Amino acid sequence: MIAFLKENPLLLLFSVAAIGYLVGKIRIGGVSLGVAAVLFAGLAVGALDVDLKLPELVYLFGLVLFVYTIGQSSGPGFFASFRKRTLRDNACVLGVLVLGAALSVALARALGLSSTFAAGLFAGATTNTPALASVLDALKASAPEAARERLLAEPVVAYSVTYPMGVVGSLVGIWVIRKLRPRPSDEAPSSSMLPGLGERALESVTVRMNKGMTRDQALELCRTHGHAVVLGRRKRGDEVALLTENSLLEPGDCVTLIGAPRHLEPAIALLGEKDPERLDLDRHVLDFRRIFVSRASVTEKPLSVLRIPERFGALVTRIRRGDVELLPSGQTELMLGDRVRVVAPRARMPEIAQLFGDSYKALSEIDVITFSVGIALGLLLGSVPFPLPGGAHVRLGFAGGPLIVGLILGRLGRTGNLVWTLSYSANLTLRQLGLVLFLAGVGTRSGYAFVQTLRQGGGVSMFLAGALVTAVVVATMVWVGRRWLRIPDAILLGMLAGVQTQPAALALATETTDSELPNVGYATVYPFATIAKIVIAQLVLLLFSPR
Repeated sequence: MIAFLKENPLLLLFSVAAIGYLVGKIRIGGVSLGVAAVLFAGLAVGALDVDLKLPELVYLFGLVLFVYTIGQSSGPGFFASFRKRTLRDNACVLGVLVLGAALSVALARALGLSSTFAAGLFAGATTNTPALASVLDALKASAPEAARERLLAEPVVAYSVTYPMGVVGSLVGIWVIRKLRPRPSDEAPSSSMLPGLGERALESVTVRMNKGMTRDQALELCRTHGHAVVLGRRKRGDEVALLTENSLLEPGDCVTLIGAPRHLEPAIALLGEKDPERLDLDRHVLDFRRIFVSRASVTEKPLSVLRIPERFGALVTRIRRGDVELLPSGQTELMLGDRVRVVAPRARMPEIAQLFGDSYKALSEIDVITFSVGIALGLLLGSVPFPLPGGAHVRLGFAGGPLIVGLILGRLGRTGNLVWTLSYSANLTLRQLGLVLFLAGVGTRSGYAFVQTLRQGGGVSMFLAGALVTAVVVATMVWVGRRWLRIPDAILLGMLAGVQTQPAALALATETTDSELPNVGYATVYPFATIAKIVIAQLVLLLFSPR
């Protein structure tokens, strides 16, 4: 069987992926490894024979796909992280990660391990696969030919041993924060945190107004009190009309109010009282429909530029992106793959559908030109040598180059008629595929060395070292966030998950708080934390050369 797998690398690849996914679905204490289990499946299969491994091209191709799509999806958030409030939070994150890296190096030296193990230990303890990928890419470019296989295996071994405790430590940190006594002001979000916040689901209610004002005055009143809502239709007597920026509301008018449940009740109290009529379901005058955004020409530009109310007498009342819903504003930019809910006269619906595209088939297709050009630019950037003091040079490589280009193009969105971004579904699919290829490749290529390390007795000490690094990173983030920065607990939970770049911790945080506020903290620090770990992990190799 082993000989057969050696001769059939594609069978080996998909066997490892299938086994990994099955293992990843096993839940222990409500937690599963997910796609990371593919790495452990690859290690187990690779341990059977020293020559049972996938070709190097498999993991390199997966690496490029993974980091480029990560860069594209993280681009807007990464550059937004340099704003005033988020800059403070990300400076905290950087300090915590530097502390974790320093501790990883110190523990590796104390155990007599090289910097390759230290870098892998840091990546595993902070559960960050892109950091591991960058380490392997740097080693591939700089390691001596005779020792390359051994050096490439060492960070994977350390990552594999320390990763499980990195996940557990993140979950323990979430549990600790929830057990601490919350401050009364902690759970009250400020209005600055609300715009663009994704919700699991938005609801619509009808409000009977008890005061007169314009639509924009009503929205401003709600925003001032920290409630993110959208006003859709107005019914006055038997007349039903869409609300525009100049619409005047009078006492007794019935108005549809759209928002998250936790914002609707207090917003109703500000404007009037709840009315049992479901105005949002009335299709006698105005119809409503979900439309796919598949036309590139309407993406990456503010909704106000599209002038939908003026052109069609229509209104976009909510946007579904992935698994969350967003409240639109004039500054909201649509992305390929969004589903917009439009309220409009029935006769205008075909025109509006044509404007947005409304083609699921088009969303499934990738613009091969912009996708290929983007990756090619990333590979070119990765091959450029950057001089360092002392005559040395460093390259960004297969990981750094595509990542940086992906970040820039993800932030740009489009250049003229060229749309650089992928649809949400296409990005997620390619990212998942790239991650599976990468994990299966490095797993099989490092499995034999992994077993040999455990047999030599170094596995337990690395496991304990990784657990200590995780504990210090988590504890420092909790202490600094609560004691010094006074970050609200619900948001700090998300930030902790973002520091560890750990989706399992974010899921636990949102579940235990029954709130979307952890997503705010996660989105604030996740892009920066990912890039910081990639850079820090390579600095560990650069400053502390492998033996």
